[in-house]
Amino acid sequence: MTKLLSAALVVWLTLALPAGAGVLPLTDSKGGVPSLAPLLQDVTPAVVNISVLTRSAIEDNPLFRDPFFRRFFNIPDQAARQERSAGSGVIVDAVRGYVLTNHHVIKDALQVIVTLKDRRQFQAKLVGMDPGTDIALLKIEARNLQALRLGDSDMLNVGDFVVAIGNPFGLGQTVTSGIVSALGRSGLDIEGYEDFIQTDASINPGNSGGALVNLKGELVGINTAIIGPSGASVGIGFAVPSVMAKAVLDQLVRFGEVRRGRLGASSEDITYDLAMALGLASTEGAIISSVDPSSPAEKAGIKPRDVVVAFNGRAVRNSADLRNKIGMVPIGESIELGLLRDGRPLTTKAQIAKPLEVPSISEERVPQLAGASVANIKPGSPLHGKVEGVLVTKVEANSPAWQHGIRPGDIIIGVNRRKVRSVQEFLAALKTGENVIMLSLLRGDFRLTIVIR
Repeated sequence: MTKLLSAALVVWLTLALPAGAGVLPLTDSKGGVPSLAPLLQDVTPAVVNISVLTRSAIEDNPLFRDPFFRRFFNIPDQAARQERSAGSGVIVDAVRGYVLTNHHVIKDALQVIVTLKDRRQFQAKLVGMDPGTDIALLKIEARNLQALRLGDSDMLNVGDFVVAIGNPFGLGQTVTSGIVSALGRSGLDIEGYEDFIQTDASINPGNSGGALVNLKGELVGINTAIIGPSGASVGIGFAVPSVMAKAVLDQLVRFGEVRRGRLGASSEDITYDLAMALGLASTEGAIISSVDPSSPAEKAGIKPRDVVVAFNGRAVRNSADLRNKIGMVPIGESIELGLLRDGRPLTTKAQIAKPLEVPSISEERVPQLAGASVANIKPGSPLHGKVEGVLVTKVEANSPAWQHGIRPGDIIIGVNRRKVRSVQEFLAALKTGENVIMLSLLRGDFRLTIVIR
């Protein structure tokens, strides 16, 4: 009976491999039983534990607001205490010491300590971060590092076996396994650019920034979030696909930030009824609903009712997928779009342009978003009459607002799911006393959600 079970497990693991994968040592040479141990011996040295020192405000006391009380007891103007938290990371370049992790793991960090599997510790430097995808890049000065190979997350299928590696609850390196439960998850309001891999491999607090690995030993995702009533794993975890993480990595190395531009075309998902009306074979793709005058899209010959089915040679699933792909392309670079127009396939190229610069007149500082200034959209602005919201006119570099991912030119259209049409409504919405602020933004052609705790 044991031999039959062992043989079945070998078949199970073999079938988990994608087509064309190399043969893996799925059997422990010592015990002769099916095991992932040989695979994990190769990949786990590339997954690190991250310890973060942050400063958090001391619990508010009415007496602290009295300047005479503060002066008498020599209390600083911004009383704070230091806290430590734990997360995970993945070494992706052994020569340069690059470590990928989540933005929310190292946000507001005073100090970041990276601990390798061999227990060596290094203080990390921040190369750059992108709140929109929840990706951050660290650098450590170390020798004899082992990096994890980047896989192609676009080749994943629902049902593929994956392994999650991280530091749950600060316990130390932990391995869990499962399958890909779904692909292209979005609309979760977790981050601005959502294209998550969903998995039932156990992901818990502290796993954030860790590795999601396929059975070829390749990094296919950066573990990011979970959905669970208790804040622990209930079999629904999410990871940023490696293709998206790689695009962010490249820009962080080049610029220290992700420089997103605009195509100048709005798109929508294709419903079943719309596909039938247009004579489309499926609902895959994104249909262009409008094209801005003098935009890169117009110059490329893109027209309303065109269906975008491919982006730089890769299939486009829906409007959110197209938005994410555009958002990963640096300003000034060209893209190739595969279109269907009246059922005929077309190919066109466009160059991603800078976001529109919108002039402002009056500004008002926002205490809850230190470093940012906002203004009403005035008559004469290209946006007046087209969108209702509050314009972000300035963001000081490295300010709290900047670190949260807010940028000049953003249009705030909602606070905690409440629409805001003016600075007055915006400031009133911020005074609700809620501990978490959820901002809904428009940035160029895209809609984002930024959560501030």
